[in-house]
Amino acid sequence: MEKILTFFFLIFLLVTPSIINAMPRKKTRKPCQSLVLYFHDIIYNGKNAHNATSAIVGAPAWGNHTILAGQDHFGNLVIFDDPITLDNNLHSPPVGRAQGFYLYDRKDIFTSWLGFSFVFNSTQHQGSINFAGADPLMNKTRDISVIGGTGDFFMARGVATLSTDSFEGDVYFRLRTEINLYECW
Repeated sequence: MEKILTFFFLIFLLVTPSIINAMPRKKTRKPCQSLVLYFHDIIYNGKNAHNATSAIVGAPAWGNHTILAGQDHFGNLVIFDDPITLDNNLHSPPVGRAQGFYLYDRKDIFTSWLGFSFVFNSTQHQGSINFAGADPLMNKTRDISVIGGTGDFFMARGVATLSTDSFEGDVYFRLRTEINLYECW
């Protein structure tokens, strides 16, 4: 009996590693390219037309086009053409423009939905990176999808982690954007 148990134990030891190796593993992927950029949004408030980089183009019936609606800004649609910089200084030389829109899409919580592109015009990068996704603004960091690109970022896919780096009321905010691309051509 002891020999039979020993035999089965040895078979078990020989078979176990092959079963474990055959099991699917979660593949840890490393980004093929990473960037950290800042974009600076200055919302038109009726008094800052010279400096504004975004404007409310849609508002609910109770709102207007110079002041964001209510506490959660529900129903506002904002378009923007913001400078992108390599650091958090608004006056640093821009490496491109963040162009697109965001809309405030919930009544009960401060959140928005983004669709925009980083359009580069520097000697470092040419082309664009396209983004889309929900932005729960009260979270410290938020992930949105990188859904494509052109030029240096042709057909790029990945994730952009947003964090609000600074804000001044309803007029100015700066987002730190950490971009990790997992498909690079």
